[in-house]
Amino acid sequence: MVQTSLNAPTPALLDALTRVVGPAHALRAGDPAQGQYLREWRDRYVGVSPLVVRPGTTAEVAEILRLCNAARTGVVPQSGNTGLVGGQIPFEGGTEIVLSLDRMRAIRAVDADGFALTAEAGVTLAAVQEEARAAGLMFALSMASEGSACLGGALATNAGGLAALAHGTARAQVLGIEAVLADGRVLSGLSSLKKDNTGYDLRDLLIGSEGTLGIITAATVRLVSPPRDVATAFVALPSMDSLVALFRLSQGHAGPGLTAFEFMSARAMEFVGKHGPAAVPLGDVSAPCSVLIEVSTAEAERAQPVIEALLAEALQRGLISDARVAASAAQQAAMWRLREQMSDVQKHEGGSIKHDVSLPIARVPEFLERAAAIVETVCSGARPVPFGHLGDGNVHYNVSQPVGADTAAFLALWETMSEAVHGLVAEMGGSISAEHGIGRMKRDALRRFKDPVALDMMRAIRRAFDPNGILNPGKVL
Repeated sequence: MVQTSLNAPTPALLDALTRVVGPAHALRAGDPAQGQYLREWRDRYVGVSPLVVRPGTTAEVAEILRLCNAARTGVVPQSGNTGLVGGQIPFEGGTEIVLSLDRMRAIRAVDADGFALTAEAGVTLAAVQEEARAAGLMFALSMASEGSACLGGALATNAGGLAALAHGTARAQVLGIEAVLADGRVLSGLSSLKKDNTGYDLRDLLIGSEGTLGIITAATVRLVSPPRDVATAFVALPSMDSLVALFRLSQGHAGPGLTAFEFMSARAMEFVGKHGPAAVPLGDVSAPCSVLIEVSTAEAERAQPVIEALLAEALQRGLISDARVAASAAQQAAMWRLREQMSDVQKHEGGSIKHDVSLPIARVPEFLERAAAIVETVCSGARPVPFGHLGDGNVHYNVSQPVGADTAAFLALWETMSEAVHGLVAEMGGSISAEHGIGRMKRDALRRFKDPVALDMMRAIRRAFDPNGILNPGKVL
């Protein structure tokens, strides 16, 4: 999208913004406290900003946007700063205000009878889950970074996570939204109604917009009853060719009770074994593919028989070569910790070029085989480390540098590698972004792979919401 010309903030604007939040919550350029807001956790993007403002209320967010819109100054929204595509980081020019929602941490309401909870954008996903548990319910949006990832950012990127197979992405967890528009008006839509068919669904439009249409300040989220029984198993497959057949068999046995089907390549398991948490009995960890399966049931003492019957048939059909069922809640947690370490352990192996893609489920094994050949042509000796959520076709296709290679030289291949991998994804009918968003990392790729008509519609929507182009400029479009 061609942005309307934006202005660097004047000293008068910086002073006015400081008055809105108070000096203690306005971090000027040069303040060491700015650092955590300008750098993403992988250090791929490091920005510059004349001011980081930390409003404590929706009214303060509204006033900040009103002032910046009048001055035509860009604003970059941020909550937990756990994003992986650079959408929450300002550009290096130093002309954009960073608006952090990390002070907006209130749980505004818990409606256990209505299976709903209203929380502000700076509340971590873990805190929302804790409040839901205290009410005897469950908030289903879960991911490895949930202790630091915040509700606002998760909704702005339509995060997926570990429970998307059974419960859907972030969009499916939301009943209502409160958001501040570019001109400072507040969209007050924190309804907990399950049905509201009164025109365009602005809620779903704002979710996944990455802060380019409005800044989400609070949301009413959907809660569900927790399962009464959960069984978890870690299984080894003789080859990737068994992966889809095992998933189909798992669905046949568990139905909607299949709440997780996470696959990990042999190299991913190797890295976890070298750098990850303490081992839990898993059986054959050197198998070509390993899968974590979870079955949840509304009836007590029902999940274990289901998963045992599933594994018995899978073994009889030759779909798996080994299996371990967790014998306790501690073993279940240990199995999940192993899966959640998949990204972190790769840091110990040097540079990693990461892709978050989705494919038709039936074509995932084919993609993994063809992508490995493509990676080798781009960088001989590079090591693919794929893992992901097979149930929704989401593959985290990460590539670690060759052993002993120069990290900087390898990471310089990021764009070349991604273009090649994304080209294969598009050829196979997939998506270049499954759950991390577009941000600035995939903005050029979006123009290449997105339908031109869809892009035109997206640009028109963005202009309608933000005519001056101040909201997260240069991101997504």
